[in-house]
Amino acid sequence: MESAEIRRRWLSFFEERGHTVVPSASLIADDPTLLLVPAGMVPFKPYFLGEVKPPAPRATSVQKCVRTPDIEEVGKTTRHGTFFQMCGNFSFGDYFKEGAISYAWELLTSSVAVGGYGLDPERLWITVYLDDDEAEQIWRDTIGVPAERIQRLGKKDNFWSMGVPGPCGPCSEINYDRGPEFGIEGGPAVNDERYVEIWNLVFMQYERGAGDGKEDFPILGDLPSQNIDTGLGLERLAMILQDVPNLYEIDTSQVVIEKATELTGVRYGDDEKSDVSLRVVTDHMRTSVMLIGDGVTPGNEGRGYVLRRIMRRAIRNMRLLGATGPVVSELLDVVINAMGQQYPELITDRKRIETVALAEEAAFVKTLKAGTNILDTAVSDTKASGGQVLPGDKAFLLHDTWGFPIDLTLEMAAEQGLSVDEDGFRRLMKEQRERAKADARAKKTGHADLSAYRQVADVSGTTEFTGYTSTEGESTVVGLLVDGVPSPAATEGDEVEIVLDRTPFYAEGGGQLADTGRIKLTSGAIVEVRDVQQPVPGVSVHKGSVQVGEVTVGAAAYAVIDLRRRRAIARAHSATHLTHQALRDALGPTAAQAGSENSPGRFRFDFGSPNAVPGTVLTDVEHKINNVLSRELDVMAEVMSIDEAKKQGAIAEFGEKYGERVRVVTIGDFSKELCGGTHVANTAQLGLVKLLGESSIGSGVRRIEALVGVDAYNFLAREHTVVAQLQELVKGRSEELPEKISGMLAKLKDAEKEIEKFRAEKVLQAAAGLAAGAQDVRGVAVVTGQVPDGTGADDLRRLVLDVRGRIPGDRPAVVALFTTANGRPLTVIATNEAARERGLKAGELVRAAAKTLGGGGGGKPDVAQGGGQNPDAIGDAVAAVERLVGETA
Repeated sequence: MESAEIRRRWLSFFEERGHTVVPSASLIADDPTLLLVPAGMVPFKPYFLGEVKPPAPRATSVQKCVRTPDIEEVGKTTRHGTFFQMCGNFSFGDYFKEGAISYAWELLTSSVAVGGYGLDPERLWITVYLDDDEAEQIWRDTIGVPAERIQRLGKKDNFWSMGVPGPCGPCSEINYDRGPEFGIEGGPAVNDERYVEIWNLVFMQYERGAGDGKEDFPILGDLPSQNIDTGLGLERLAMILQDVPNLYEIDTSQVVIEKATELTGVRYGDDEKSDVSLRVVTDHMRTSVMLIGDGVTPGNEGRGYVLRRIMRRAIRNMRLLGATGPVVSELLDVVINAMGQQYPELITDRKRIETVALAEEAAFVKTLKAGTNILDTAVSDTKASGGQVLPGDKAFLLHDTWGFPIDLTLEMAAEQGLSVDEDGFRRLMKEQRERAKADARAKKTGHADLSAYRQVADVSGTTEFTGYTSTEGESTVVGLLVDGVPSPAATEGDEVEIVLDRTPFYAEGGGQLADTGRIKLTSGAIVEVRDVQQPVPGVSVHKGSVQVGEVTVGAAAYAVIDLRRRRAIARAHSATHLTHQALRDALGPTAAQAGSENSPGRFRFDFGSPNAVPGTVLTDVEHKINNVLSRELDVMAEVMSIDEAKKQGAIAEFGEKYGERVRVVTIGDFSKELCGGTHVANTAQLGLVKLLGESSIGSGVRRIEALVGVDAYNFLAREHTVVAQLQELVKGRSEELPEKISGMLAKLKDAEKEIEKFRAEKVLQAAAGLAAGAQDVRGVAVVTGQVPDGTGADDLRRLVLDVRGRIPGDRPAVVALFTTANGRPLTVIATNEAARERGLKAGELVRAAAKTLGGGGGGKPDVAQGGGQNPDAIGDAVAAVERLVGETA
């Protein structure tokens, strides 16, 4: 039974029994605590936790999953894989143990003819939790499983929780006996390689408290509602139904092994070491395709690193198997064809997936050779000195300079009998991160001693930010630095950093630029504020200069921000939120924010995307944004718990750290994000948003730049003026401009072609005269000369070949013509067969000429091309060719 049929039967079986079919969620987890979806129940967590009411009491799905903790075991065991599909059926307060057990037994043991999987009941073994008498009784008395095939196991194996306080409960696992060839008998309690687990039934009936590990936590009591969460490994069931010994030989994997053997010439089954590499390639290429398909792009952090790591392991294993050229394209092709039956989006997205994967292969192959040489040298040095551990600084160099994941270095070193100083490597990585953070802080603080700011915080507490509701207000100077040094006072002309006890000034953060403005003291002193930063958390430092009077610590002050600037920045920040949501609506959740800057009247927004956004999509996004403005939606901000924010669907970016309380900015029914910035009160205040375009700023990251409000209007006004000028020039209406200008450009292009044709004809007219003027050099007809400047390379080549063709074939001939194009010398040289028999090769002659010209060149023995830097040396180049012909002939 093929994998696609196993999936179809699962969904059909449960749908017929009242379950709502839920499509697989993306592998990109909608949960900031997870990199990727590791289990089939993850999309249903909010229902089990009681955060969201389930849409139906019963559900079923086949969920894509990725797990990488056991990556080193991939290929070595029969059942470890990084990508797998988890078939699940779920009950939210509906049926419980007896229902779940009955459904599982019916589907597994019913005949294939009636829609089941047709497993032999005699080969199924059951495990239950130590004290779950109810489950054992159902299996024994209701289903009829003999008591000797039911085993009790402890918390480690047969009790489930999410690892945090909340729902938990005992499990019951269904295991299949694969026979004596897979090991000793005795059931799953004795041999889990022979008795392989295929289906786990989780009975959520208790609430657990806090604790560590899988076993050390208290049970607080019964849940008010009992739930069911089950998971059947599709690949494991396929292994059994297709009667193959491991996951790598099922239908959707075997085709990848076959392609890998074809590309490497290695036969599967001949050598265990090679077999492991082939299985690694098979598993990792499947996982790579599924991750890229869901929008993950290779990178050095987070889920991007997971993808990069497994792709590079696959490519390197192909190299170990003997592949020398690119392999990813052909491997991707068979994976997409195999998995496309179950996930048609892989076929429609084939081009995008290939683009991302091939770029990563090219990048890795480019560095693999150099990095391997460095590693080999380091290994040799370590062994020569009698060491058994590769130094951490060598591993760091490989990672930092050559993009070697530490896992790859560990693996390659182990192959040569060495371990790696991982602690040393991680220490250097930590130092690098701290240096980067220090550099970033230095840019914000002007290299001031951070302890001065901490002292202010210790004495006076953190700065109270009043800017959400006020744009000016009374405050007190609680800290003062002059030229980066703490000082009790500052006078006119001093560059200062002032800390206030409370401030309406927004400190730069979250992509929003800082407020500017003035601080006025009761003494009459005035400080012009140019920037506000938070060098240490919670302390806002106002940077500026004293314009008038003297500033002293403890003085009463009145802080006033530049209101026009604040409003312009607020418009930009609200527009950024709208752009983010509109992009996600157009491109999907993979268009997640990767950075932003909100400045007065304009903003830039960075987001994940492997390809350029088509102009039509960008136009639709812009139209959607401006339509929201016209709806006059209110913009609201509310502080709530992080759990409540997630429950409401607020966008929380992965990798960001949030406290227990977060600020959520909601724009009508359109957008909801975690954000600490300032915003408009209503979308109508934005006026207009104009997207200027988008571009690439790195691998898999794009940037949109845009204008807001008056700045957008001024831009469009200038554009209108340009359009009016063009209308006057071409004598047409604005809607006719594209057609008229396109027509003019086409005519210009045609005219250029005619001119080029005329020039080429004129050049070729010289062919007869050049051939007739050939000089004899030791029996070789030699034609040399310089044609008019500006002759193109193609025309020069045609002329050289024409001249050669006019010389009788039985007479050795060399034609070497030169020209100057764009200020640089160019030459094309051709020889006929008779000349080549005399040892005269065009490539050698071109190299001699090009060297004289201060450049290089090459080509085939019959025709070659070269160039240089010095057009004044053409005469010397001609002489060099004639001299070499005389020496060779």
